[in-house]
Amino acid sequence: MSYMDTYHIWESVKMEDPALAAELESIKGNDKEIMERFYKSLEFGTAGLRGVLGVGTNRMNIYTVRQATQAMSDYLNNANESNTVAIAYDSRINSELFAKETACVFAANGIKVRIFSELMPVPVLSYAVRELKCEAGIVITASHNPAKYNGYKAYGPDGCQLNPDAAAQVLEYAKTTDMFNGVKYVSFDEGMASGLIEYIPESLVQAFLDRVYSLRVNKDAHSDLHVVYSPLNGSGNRCVRSILDRMGVKTTVVPEQEKPDGNFPTCTYPNPEEKATLELGIKLCKELEADLVLATDPDCDRVGCAVKHNGEYILPTGNEAGVLMLDYICRCKKELGTFPVNPVAVKSIVSSPLADEVAKYYGVEMINVLTGFKYICEQVTILADKGQPERFLLGFEESYGYMTGDHVRDKDGVNGAMMIVEMAQYYKQKGMTLIDALEEIFSRHGIYNAQVKGYNFEGADGMEKMKNIMASLRQNPLSEVAGYKVVGYADYQTGKRTVNGVESEIGLPLSNILEYNLENNLKVIVRPSGTEPKIKVYLTIVTNDQEQMPVIADKLFAAVEEHLK
Repeated sequence: MSYMDTYHIWESVKMEDPALAAELESIKGNDKEIMERFYKSLEFGTAGLRGVLGVGTNRMNIYTVRQATQAMSDYLNNANESNTVAIAYDSRINSELFAKETACVFAANGIKVRIFSELMPVPVLSYAVRELKCEAGIVITASHNPAKYNGYKAYGPDGCQLNPDAAAQVLEYAKTTDMFNGVKYVSFDEGMASGLIEYIPESLVQAFLDRVYSLRVNKDAHSDLHVVYSPLNGSGNRCVRSILDRMGVKTTVVPEQEKPDGNFPTCTYPNPEEKATLELGIKLCKELEADLVLATDPDCDRVGCAVKHNGEYILPTGNEAGVLMLDYICRCKKELGTFPVNPVAVKSIVSSPLADEVAKYYGVEMINVLTGFKYICEQVTILADKGQPERFLLGFEESYGYMTGDHVRDKDGVNGAMMIVEMAQYYKQKGMTLIDALEEIFSRHGIYNAQVKGYNFEGADGMEKMKNIMASLRQNPLSEVAGYKVVGYADYQTGKRTVNGVESEIGLPLSNILEYNLENNLKVIVRPSGTEPKIKVYLTIVTNDQEQMPVIADKLFAAVEEHLK
């Protein structure tokens, strides 16, 4: 069936949503716009669905959400005699609507629904799935993407995002589900009246907050810390502030970014990785002479910060914050005599190797896994299944995702915010900032600079361009990058690593990632994003010449960019 055939089917359907009807009418006769919306369907993957809001099979709307939920229902009902699903949502446009539509389809399929009555962070949903013994969980969110996006994150009974096998099964069900005539549906009121839909009690949220608060490493860390916090108009405000209040921290919220607003009026890209996103918080911090800026993304699974240091506000990278956390946890547990036997930390392969050096220094086993927090959580589950959850110290990704404890199976912005603030309290007692602590780590292990850039490939031909670029890089292996010789090469899609002509097995699940180890302690990784239409390029530079770092980074990025055109 061509995209025009699909478009005509949608034309024949009476749209329930007036906005969708108006958009469908507005693109009549515009082949380019019709193709963009109908040339493919949003595919259900390990991150669920994610796409631009609007009309069409390649957009997030009530029909694509219903289709995905019917597929999830078929998958669950085929696997289990009875099922319960927990549902949460963030502040994005249509998030609450999509959450209730999801509940309606599940209920129509005889699946018990437990749904939050207000927007809630991702980690609270992961916690709810585990505590309520659900077979699945759904969060309506597009995480840190711009306002025009929304998404549908799916979780398994372990509170972790669906594994590839489960996601593939759901996708197969979705392919055979007619989104207009093949979806079971009851109204939300009917679902509530029948008892198949009910709200999650406040007590569960409080239990989550209690659990997070219990994960403080040094309960004696106190200071007169002043924190400026921004939830970026998302779901983190209530939970993060509750934890900071419990810690006795003076907190001022950025007023323009406090209330939920899916339009994100003050930042086009609500991602704490972006310096521009923290500008309002930094401005307020300067006015108040506060110590620290915190910002969580709309679904509150990521957290970034800016630290006052020598009168300036410096933004640690996600890698640097992760390294700081690992060093702090190890340092404090050693001081307090709570350091476990055979401790373990976990990070993604694209995260800084400085963390490996810190782990080695303290005698911690560092496990490197594929990109995607579910792979970090798998390692936590393995330890928990062995009855050894206390061995787990920290899991982190360079993209500002962190987790301590085994209370959830996803990155936790509430927990991450608490850890950053606790570290800041601890070091302030010693007359230090987090930047001072980071410089101590550099003096011990060397200066590591890790950077990442994303290159967008929007539109109908974007995915094809990304596919062709990765194929070209494989067909024409790089021998040098910006004049630096390639001394080691790894293709995670074949599972093979070659160093100085010697081939070995990588030992991880196959994934579309290319890694180049260059002379002079340089590393380049190229990876298509799993959630956005972009290719990400990661650099690691190890040198004591700080002035040369930006020069080297610019040269490396420029050289790689030539292969991405």
